[in-house]
Amino acid sequence: MTTQRVKVFSPMANVGRVYLQDLSVVDGPRFYVGNTSDLKITHNEQVEKTPDYDGLGGGTHSELRRIESVGVAFVLYDINADNIAMATRGSRTTVASGTVTEESKKAHIGGLIRLDHPGASSVVVTSTDGVTTYNDYEVTGAGVLVAASGDLATAITDPDAGLPVLVSYSYGEYNKVKPLTEAKKQFGLVFDGLNEADSGKPVIVDVWKVSPGIVNELALKSTSMMNVPIEGEVLKDTSKGAGESAFYEVNQVA
Repeated sequence: MTTQRVKVFSPMANVGRVYLQDLSVVDGPRFYVGNTSDLKITHNEQVEKTPDYDGLGGGTHSELRRIESVGVAFVLYDINADNIAMATRGSRTTVASGTVTEESKKAHIGGLIRLDHPGASSVVVTSTDGVTTYNDYEVTGAGVLVAASGDLATAITDPDAGLPVLVSYSYGEYNKVKPLTEAKKQFGLVFDGLNEADSGKPVIVDVWKVSPGIVNELALKSTSMMNVPIEGEVLKDTSKGAGESAFYEVNQVA
């Protein structure tokens, strides 16, 4: 390590992309996670002190400092299915578009018929014998909302039991996330930063091994645009040799 100081003037205000690499996949790709802010690395020390008991006035005789933990945090603004799965420790699958013929459901007056697939189009609701086609309903993203009055509501003679119906429809491709189904994963993180305060010079940060925690909440409905804060622990990478950081590395273009 050189003892010569680098240039003094170096204000920093970084922008840039965050990439994650699933470490369970050998030599796997680093994927851009989307728009992020507030990327931070935190250091926590364990400090043990021995007071000076031999002289007046107290003070510290000796101390021991050890790294207790290293953390990383950032905020996600692109709430795509992959990011939801990561934040909730879930699985993500893509369901191909298709058509459904005569899906068996129950209709209730003023109630929602939750279809098996979202985003239905070309919806047809019939009686179970196929003789009667109903018209008084609204198609929503989740399914079919039965009107409080009209032909379908009139056909429902028992409001509690509802009326068996058949629903046929088409649907487009969609992503399905099943939270809390996966074991925790470890990721390599790369910050491909640019220092706006210093002519856009690159500031590259490699974090070797991140274990993200599960998100505390998903603010699905709010008065402001949704974001997801991600926090995790930076684990020690024991493959790093002497003189190398086992946690992360910063490369700043001069």
